[in-house]
Amino acid sequence: MTRLPRWLPPARAGAAALLALALAACATTAHRVSAPAPVPVPPPPADIARIPDAVPRAEARSLHGNPPFYDALGRRYFLLPSADGYDERGVASWYGPTFHGGNTSSGEPYNMYGMTAAHKTLPLPTYARVTNLANGRSIVVRINDRGPFVANRIIDLSYTAAAKLDMLRDGTAWVEVRALTPGAPQVPAETMAQTPPPALPLLYVQTGAFADPANAERELGRLHAAGLASAFVIPPPEGLQLYRVRVGPVGSVAEFDALAARLAALGIPDARLVTD
Repeated sequence: MTRLPRWLPPARAGAAALLALALAACATTAHRVSAPAPVPVPPPPADIARIPDAVPRAEARSLHGNPPFYDALGRRYFLLPSADGYDERGVASWYGPTFHGGNTSSGEPYNMYGMTAAHKTLPLPTYARVTNLANGRSIVVRINDRGPFVANRIIDLSYTAAAKLDMLRDGTAWVEVRALTPGAPQVPAETMAQTPPPALPLLYVQTGAFADPANAERELGRLHAAGLASAFVIPPPEGLQLYRVRVGPVGSVAEFDALAARLAALGIPDARLVTD
């Protein structure tokens, strides 16, 4: 897993100019670093399900891991100015013993038994509720790391977070990631646990949204010509003007990965998962 290099704030002298230079320099490249030297990893707690969720609290942004943009594996990522309103559905993965004890992008040690996560563009730290769409399980994590940089993954969870969502065996899961505002009322974990799991929503891959219906039809024709017969166009609802082109539904993470690879080969690398 790629980790951002740690960076230090500039000296106080000439702060404004030096800060701009430092941000530009740290944003140009993110080096792939090898896994940290093996460290003894303690065994999992006896009842991992009883490890408490992260509790959102107001924190200043980390001094490390928050450049305006950075490059990883040939792609540039721009950090979101704020976590407010962030709500996305996609595929989660998890990372464990290989990185236990190493530094996260924020500079904090990675603890695979903590309730933490990695995200490509949310500010560090950010608190988020992650819900497994297949079984309704929900947790709160503190995002303090960058990644995952594997295609089509939106969040990388700690071992404990993944265990509490029941996704260790499969390694991935369909999830919803919703940023939380410290101090805002939260649904108690007990209430979430007692709520019957919802039916897994139909999942589609959206390849684009177009104000001009002719452009949407051209995109649709290109997808059909490539053999993607399940592609279709959704006309805009009243008050909106975007024609959305989608493919699906997709029934598994493996199917989603295969479809995303086909779309990338067609020059559509940023297709995203949607449910409505």
